[in-house]
Amino acid sequence: MEWLNYQHLLYFWTVAREGSVSRACQRLSLAQPTISGQLRVLESALGEKLFRRAGRNLVLTDVGQVVYRYAEEIFSLGSELLDTLKGRPTGRPLRLAVGIADGLPKLIAHRILAPALALPEPVQLICHEGRPERLLAELSIHQLDLVLSDAPIPAAVRVRAFNHLLGECGVSFFAAAPMVAGYRKKFPASLDGAPFLLPSGNSTLRRSLDQWFDSQQIRPKIVGEFQDSALLKAFGQAAVGVFVAPTVIENEVRRQYGVSVVGREESISERFYAISVERKLKHPAVLAITETARDSVFK
Repeated sequence: MEWLNYQHLLYFWTVAREGSVSRACQRLSLAQPTISGQLRVLESALGEKLFRRAGRNLVLTDVGQVVYRYAEEIFSLGSELLDTLKGRPTGRPLRLAVGIADGLPKLIAHRILAPALALPEPVQLICHEGRPERLLAELSIHQLDLVLSDAPIPAAVRVRAFNHLLGECGVSFFAAAPMVAGYRKKFPASLDGAPFLLPSGNSTLRRSLDQWFDSQQIRPKIVGEFQDSALLKAFGQAAVGVFVAPTVIENEVRRQYGVSVVGREESISERFYAISVERKLKHPAVLAITETARDSVFK
């Protein structure tokens, strides 16, 4: 059986926190050759480099970041153990790091994540937004616990992870008050030539909309394309054009942006996924998220 030398791990953790061996020496009251030598022993045992030089400082490699995250957890647990044995309150929240794909509407992300903050035990929610490929790379090295996306893992992305379907719904078409009456009558044919605010061309929703427009022989007047769904809705609020959002957040969109529903289309289906490195989900907050999404949000 392989064993990890926790003294070596402590030296590594301290160097990573301090940013240099010399500062770690001051913190631990040890000589520089001692810490440098023990770091080399740890890297040899793990078979990976943990640091690289950046000027006069040391920065973590990708593997070093993974090891650091585990070390942080290990020594935090050790501190909590001492607090517990001495009768001191720990107050340590459950950490949940989530990547949110940039094409996922913020209102959907909020609906999905809200159950995590309603658990009896405190949860520290850490959200990162970005392109799915980058988020999946961070997931693969355990910087994230979960990725939320409107599409499954792309075939071109070589990451061992699993798609967990949270649910699906149709879409609603929205417009500001001055525009609604003209487009609500004879929907969807009334949308031909209408000014439209559309998501960017590389999104799942945009591809579905383009196919639907073709099938209905509708030629919208595209007045804006947006990567950020909140910015798109802000322009819709200003009566710049008609826009689309998942029907499951229809009420929130109407309240927040003061717009009205022009029509609904169930044949344009949006799917939402939780992506994890686990086939069977175990994290309590992740379980709360997935179970509530399936039972309530997308029911």
